[in-house]
Amino acid sequence: MDDPEGWLLSADERGNPTTALPGWTAGNLAVPLEHGATYFDRLVDEVEQLKAGDHLFFADWQGDADERLREDGPTVAELFSAAIKKGVCVRGLVWRSHTQRMSFTKTQNRKLDEAIEHAGGQVILDQRVRRGGSHHQKFVVLRHADDPSKDVAFAGGIDLCHSRRDDAEHCGDPQPQPMAKEYGPHVPWHDVQLMLRGPAVGVLDTVFRERWDDPNSPDTDHPIAWLHDKLHHTRLKGDPLPPQLPAPPECGPHVVQNLRTYPAIRPPYAFAPEGERSVARGYSKAIRRARRLVYLEDQYLWSRDVARLFAEALGANPDLHLVVVVPRYPDQDGAFAQRPEYIGRWEAIDMCQRAGRGRVHAFDVENHAGTPVYVHAKVCVVDDVWVSVGSDNFNRRSWTHDSELSSAVLDTRRDPREPRDPGGSGDGARIFARDLRLELAREHLDLPDDGSEDECLLEPERFVQTLEDRARALDAWHAGGRHGPRPPGRLRPHRAERLPMHTRLWATPVYRLVDDPDGRPLRKRVKKEF
Repeated sequence: MDDPEGWLLSADERGNPTTALPGWTAGNLAVPLEHGATYFDRLVDEVEQLKAGDHLFFADWQGDADERLREDGPTVAELFSAAIKKGVCVRGLVWRSHTQRMSFTKTQNRKLDEAIEHAGGQVILDQRVRRGGSHHQKFVVLRHADDPSKDVAFAGGIDLCHSRRDDAEHCGDPQPQPMAKEYGPHVPWHDVQLMLRGPAVGVLDTVFRERWDDPNSPDTDHPIAWLHDKLHHTRLKGDPLPPQLPAPPECGPHVVQNLRTYPAIRPPYAFAPEGERSVARGYSKAIRRARRLVYLEDQYLWSRDVARLFAEALGANPDLHLVVVVPRYPDQDGAFAQRPEYIGRWEAIDMCQRAGRGRVHAFDVENHAGTPVYVHAKVCVVDDVWVSVGSDNFNRRSWTHDSELSSAVLDTRRDPREPRDPGGSGDGARIFARDLRLELAREHLDLPDDGSEDECLLEPERFVQTLEDRARALDAWHAGGRHGPRPPGRLRPHRAERLPMHTRLWATPVYRLVDDPDGRPLRKRVKKEF
């Protein structure tokens, strides 16, 4: 693009002067992989091409050693162990997690660690986080020692674990994880990952190395956990990594900026002494440029701090529409798990709706059997120009408190199907952004994959009207007893639930302190800055 800084953060705006990351890289090829089954299948193909001397680095929030990446295998542990046996350097950073009794994944993550360590790789169970925080990044970097042009990385919202291997039919992964009963025994799961080639792969290699090489001692959430780590010889520090391979050559039309969140902790990260909040800053810059359409898919839409950004944009731009696709229900059963989430969701959507005055459109998704689909994707498309796909949700926790990684993508090519300028800023519609929004919309609306009926999706107002019409028709079919043919589409209007006062009295402080905490330095909190 002529002026990527119009959309992307400059080095100064990024806010972390010690990082070794470039502001952005040009000449990349970004390919969105919709659904876990698509991502896992591609990952197997790429890992199986690695040879002795190559590198496989991965970071994950949750990992299941026995998760099958294809129907007939291999599992995650089998795929990575086979690479180790060929002489590939396999290194992993996995969040150590909290206890199973809190619906977390400490046991599973330890099993993945043990399987890879047994094969000869190394995995750090990383707890260098704020109290109650997590490492939430999900990416894999594959480097070829003899041919950097083959290098590839995968980054986004999909963990290497149970429930993620679903496809467009959304019948769920045969290997489920426990979820709220409304999602059934095999949770329908909607998610997106990016496949990246080009110089951005070298940047993600650096992201991994900065965290791996961080000299700080790991924190521990309890003395018993520390003792357990010692008795089980858990790896909390890794051996030095092999020298970094040359950056891959340019190979495509996409500018990519890798955005991150790291909290302010003590002792501080060596590569981010005051943390990093470039995810929040990157979104803030893009949303403030929005003029016609923001399309958002998110697991959580919480936090008044985040909603305020959208509300201000809606108030300043009378032609701007906000489309939000979220899960129908929280992921876990129980009042203590669900009620605080309802507090955050209602506050965020209500603030936006009051600012947007009929221009905020919230939906959830179901499969053709009527079972709700759990929306785990973290995707944002602004004016069909700027796209972000990452691990970060739209809440204060993701923007300040946990570690996160997002990839913002700008296409240098204009979309010939839209000669006009959707945002009115002179940028025009860009192919990557337009194609991703249309691909997601076709699935949600049951439109042909070949794009033959895309005419109703191209222009923002008509796109919004199509979403509303099909969602209302499906809702009316359900309300009428599901008689006659099921209307096309999978979207239903999402109605954020406002809880009674007696519930809000206890759920609000839980939401603020536990579900959506603040990881900013105190002076940033006071000024309400990211």
